[in-house]
Amino acid sequence: MMTFEQIIDNLKKKTYQPVYFLMGEESYYIDQITDYILDNVLTEAEKGFNLTILYGKETDVNSIIMASRRFPMMSEWQVVLVREAQNIKNIEDLVSYCEKPLKSTILVVNYKYSTLDKRKKLAKVVDKNGVLFESKKIYDNQLPAWINQYLKRHNFTITPQASQMLADFLGTDLNKVANELDKLVIVLPAGTQITPDHVEKNIGISKEYNIFELQNALGDKDVLKANRIINYFGANLNNNPLVKTISSLFFYFHKLLTLHYTADKSNASLAAALQVNIHFVEAYKRAAKNYSIRKVVEVIGILREYDMKSKGLGSTASPEDLQREMIYKILH
Repeated sequence: MMTFEQIIDNLKKKTYQPVYFLMGEESYYIDQITDYILDNVLTEAEKGFNLTILYGKETDVNSIIMASRRFPMMSEWQVVLVREAQNIKNIEDLVSYCEKPLKSTILVVNYKYSTLDKRKKLAKVVDKNGVLFESKKIYDNQLPAWINQYLKRHNFTITPQASQMLADFLGTDLNKVANELDKLVIVLPAGTQITPDHVEKNIGISKEYNIFELQNALGDKDVLKANRIINYFGANLNNNPLVKTISSLFFYFHKLLTLHYTADKSNASLAAALQVNIHFVEAYKRAAKNYSIRKVVEVIGILREYDMKSKGLGSTASPEDLQREMIYKILH
């Protein structure tokens, strides 16, 4: 199965495949491949006769096959794009076309938020005669590296702190992350190393009052700083919802537990075990000195308790009050 980078590289070389079956939970890569084909295979003049767009709720396999078997008019290629193909019944019936696809047709199937059964014939045939691509959801710990690579392709670098700020604030919706990164790419000179100051000025994420700084404050047992940040969160709940804060802190303290149980305490080994940039390992080591295994387990229990309370189970307190109570219990 080809990677996203391999597919785009081949498209740039005009090495086209007759079928692109793009499936999976992460829509970003599916959209990127689809948009590249739409923008680059046909000229604007050619699109009038040679671009067909179908929608899963309004079409069926027979209609897709009929459209794909047409020959292009005054062009080397025709493109048939099927959006929302996950809504098509009997999608496996497309195998009859994919076994002998028309070489002058580029059939692009968007099968978002779902995947084909790779044990069945359609997946095997597409993989043999075209491109079967699964766009997998990215994990939280993979996002800083993804941000680094995205910016590198645009001739930018980013500090570990700034990358983590963006990852913590934006989450794993890659379309959203890419849109925010593009703001930085547009306004900053190529070659710039992006810092927390750049992120604060252009994205609007506070470099002082964010989940990354809250984790550091808790790790260092800095009561004053932790309370300042949590009070800021309480006054800005739209950007800092309690459920998101709890989730981020759960992963942070889970990493502290992992650190305690990792035999090799070298920075390189811990960076791999914690799945963090090696730049942050010393901060985790300091935090581990402030939180014993027993205390970490207690904190994880506190977070679970307040996760339930945040959902209205066993408490009628406001999110602001719940946050303050939770941070107090963690620190004491």
